Amino acid sequence: QVQLVESGGGLVQTGGSLRLSCTASGSILSIDAMGWYRQAPGKQRELVAVISSGGNTNYADSVKGRFTISRDNAKNTVYLQMNSLKTEETAIYYCNADVRSYYNLRTYWGQGTQVTVSS
Repeated sequence: QVQLVESGGGLVQTGGSLRLSCTASGSILSIDAMGWYRQAPGKQRELVAVISSGGNTNYADSVKGRFTISRDNAKNTVYLQMNSLKTEETAIYYCNADVRSYYNLRTYWGQGTQVTVSS
């Protein structure tokens, strides 16, 4: 019923920047929290950043001061601005959203977008 579509991943050099976008579409009344997760090779998926419907944010300690999460509620879109990227942050980045239908609340995930940071 709901699809999350991501864009903005790619290849950057160490110290570079990328801006990820994720838009939710489908049977949506409203969206509560939206967030970004990542999974590096050989590691568990981890939270990168999350933002509430009112704009409150939380970040993983490793990205504080370098990454910024934001959202546009009118567009059902969440963004992740990533600056000063490090090689070890190469991972598949996943968008998620807590979506309210007319009577359900469910978490949806995007397909993932590859971010590769080269040295």
